[in-house]
Amino acid sequence: MTPITKVGLTALAIAAGSALVVPAGAQYAAPARPPIANPETTVNDPPGPVPLAANIPFTPYKDFKWSACNGPCRNQTVNLWGNPNQPGPYGVLIKWYPGTFSAPHQHDKTRWIYVVEGTWWVSTSNVQDVKTTYPMRAGTFIVHEGGKTHWDGTRLGGEPATILLTGIGPVVTTQIGPDGNPLVPAPGPGAAGGRGN
Repeated sequence: MTPITKVGLTALAIAAGSALVVPAGAQYAAPARPPIANPETTVNDPPGPVPLAANIPFTPYKDFKWSACNGPCRNQTVNLWGNPNQPGPYGVLIKWYPGTFSAPHQHDKTRWIYVVEGTWWVSTSNVQDVKTTYPMRAGTFIVHEGGKTHWDGTRLGGEPATILLTGIGPVVTTQIGPDGNPLVPAPGPGAAGGRGN
């Protein structure tokens, strides 16, 4: 590198640094806001009007369309946005009923979970032994790393657990055997992956 180039790079670095120097507070000055009307309003006062649907679309919990249960109910789902089987972001509520567990498996992509209510029990063992599951209580945030073995559900004797499962689709799920190797899927519909748990 020539001395001229060194000087040029040094000058560029100094110029770039000086461009970032701004008066203290100027960059973070909050805009003036009018005072809040009726700040003394409490939860005991009547509610305001329903928000404009064009601004804030919403669905009350009581109106969620949960998946149907055929026979004994293991879990139910509601797609809040997107779809795990299609490209793009998704968010799914899953309600796990007591005594329900997935088998050890992996997903090809990382997924993020928030425990909304109840206790969700998880394990990273290749062997499906419920005694190896650890409690993730309401309010816990969990990451299922892509390509890593896990399984989860709810122990008997407790209440249902509801989780919010989010990620980027499509997701491929691979079942894992006790030896830690992928199981060969059985032939037939739905054999190659799916949402998993």
